[in-house]
Amino acid sequence: RHTRSFHVTGVQTCALPILIEALAAGGVAAGLEPALAADLARATIVGSGELARLSADPASKLRTDVTSPGGTTEAALKVLMADPGGLKELMTRAVEAAAARSKELSKS
Repeated sequence: RHTRSFHVTGVQTCALPILIEALAAGGVAAGLEPALAADLARATIVGSGELARLSADPASKLRTDVTSPGGTTEAALKVLMADPGGLKELMTRAVEAAAARSKELSKS
């Protein structure tokens, strides 16, 4: 169990910087200056992380609480939560890849 927890935390450690990069790239694609897009992406991740840290609510409730029906967040979630191919599927594949690699490394 302990080793399995490292798969999740290891992926999370690399996933957040990639998520910041991806959000910033999306901002640039939407017309923001690169520095502003990077600052907003970083602040968004930090703010969301702090909200999750301070709340006892499950992540799914935090997500629905910040989503206005028909709004911009809902539009983004339709892409992020697509099935198949959404973020949950991608993160599951990343954890599985880390677990497989951990098994390989433990054999050597």
